[in-house]
Amino acid sequence: MIAYLNGLVAKKITGQLIIDVSGVGYSVEVSTQTQDKLPKEGSKIQLLIYHHFTDSDQRLFGFSEQKEKNLFERLITVKGIGPKLGLTILSGMPAHELIQAIVTQDTGALSGISGIGKKTAQRMVLELKDKLFDESEPSIVSDNGQMRDRREESVSALQALGFRKQDANKVVSKIISNNPDAGISDIVKQALGEMKR
Repeated sequence: MIAYLNGLVAKKITGQLIIDVSGVGYSVEVSTQTQDKLPKEGSKIQLLIYHHFTDSDQRLFGFSEQKEKNLFERLITVKGIGPKLGLTILSGMPAHELIQAIVTQDTGALSGISGIGKKTAQRMVLELKDKLFDESEPSIVSDNGQMRDRREESVSALQALGFRKQDANKVVSKIISNNPDAGISDIVKQALGEMKR
């Protein structure tokens, strides 16, 4: 299993690049988010890799950031979303906007992405709304599988969406005190409504 590739950018094509690693060229598929961050041809690069293989095929998907790779790995757990569509989704919306759309159950925004119909958007929300918050923190796509408490998860989610920790803490504490049984996605949704006033 290939975890990352460290080499030179041999060739850039839309949605794909070839990385030269000690004389071997690896074809790697990338999202537009990663593509926009690629250095010019001939430059050194290290890409995180998701190595996908089936009985008849092997493909490499590359990511410039761990949070994008984590998000991709979550997306492909949704029924009907394979690696190619997962990459298309990441290309259709910046990661923080994608997370916000899922957490706030905005199926309209999700179905606006090329290749995503209403049913797939609804499945994404249903299967991921409680699993996606701050992809840059291990709490969300956790290596050890442990989840922090609802308050920390909710604050982390709001920080990922661009709010200050202090403001997020204040609003989340208020929501939890008013509704102790609220789930994380409900807390975040309500907090977004209050913080955008």
